[in-house]
Amino acid sequence: MTSPLVTGAVVSEETAAPAAPPTRPFGVPHPTPPRRGGRKRRGDGLVALAYLWPGLAGFTFFIVVPLLGSLVISLFEWPLFGSPTFIGLANYQKLFSDPTFYTVLINTVIFAFVYTALNLAVALAVSLWLNTRIKFAGFWRVIFFLPAITPMVANALVWRLLLSDDGLVNSALAGIGIDGPSWLSDSRFALASVIAMSVWQSFGYNVIVLSAGLGGIPKEILEASRMDGTNAWQRLRSIILPMISPSLFFTMTMTMIGAFQVFVQPQILTQGGPGESTNTFVLYLYRNGFVFDRLGYASALAWMLFIVVMIITALQFAGQKRWVNYDK
Repeated sequence: MTSPLVTGAVVSEETAAPAAPPTRPFGVPHPTPPRRGGRKRRGDGLVALAYLWPGLAGFTFFIVVPLLGSLVISLFEWPLFGSPTFIGLANYQKLFSDPTFYTVLINTVIFAFVYTALNLAVALAVSLWLNTRIKFAGFWRVIFFLPAITPMVANALVWRLLLSDDGLVNSALAGIGIDGPSWLSDSRFALASVIAMSVWQSFGYNVIVLSAGLGGIPKEILEASRMDGTNAWQRLRSIILPMISPSLFFTMTMTMIGAFQVFVQPQILTQGGPGESTNTFVLYLYRNGFVFDRLGYASALAWMLFIVVMIITALQFAGQKRWVNYDK
């Protein structure tokens, strides 16, 4: 027979509250539970890849494959119709002994730097004007941007008519007693005419970019500078240009890259003439590949152009640390 005292002790032990867990010493972290999200992360990666693969496929087939293909072709004497012959680096050796190569390189460098400087100067001036709270600013932005989205061939044909010997420009000059020059057939004016048409064609895009940069400048800063007695030139040099320097750097870099690829303007306006005065890198490349039937040499020219553009772009990125201000 069980004693009541013993039974009570047993009941009290069974019904008593569970003991509290031992306290953890201060500073000891809780144990990390095992991770179970590996499968979910792999699923997210597959979803991201599904969204990215069209762009990656297009980049691979339309950029990477042709780029590598042109490198291979540059090692061959490859006629447009016929069997290729492997010649190694002979095309590159021929390139450095070709006097026309140096001519078109100089023409392209002159075009690129003059065109970029004029393009940015005109775009900045127009952007500053549009930022002065003029009426119909949006309308004017559309007007300036229209040449950038119209077909370049059509624009070049119109400019060829304007600048011909009996065109509108020389007719207007004759009306005020000035004998106009042969803008497109005189080597002194041909390259300048190509540059003028190119600036008119494309400065509207830079107007949009620079206008966005100007719109991001706080009005309070400009008002405070006016109260301090600064003039317009001081505000432009000390406040506006430093604050839009990232936009200026972007437009300068993209404009320079595009300038080295100029083709349509000299092809339509002057056909690279007179002589070689407006013959550019891409125009010379095109003629070697599809007129002179030398695909291998044209591919070597393409790779040389790629190297030149990469060097100039690298120099721009190296120099931007001195004048581009990314601080807000």
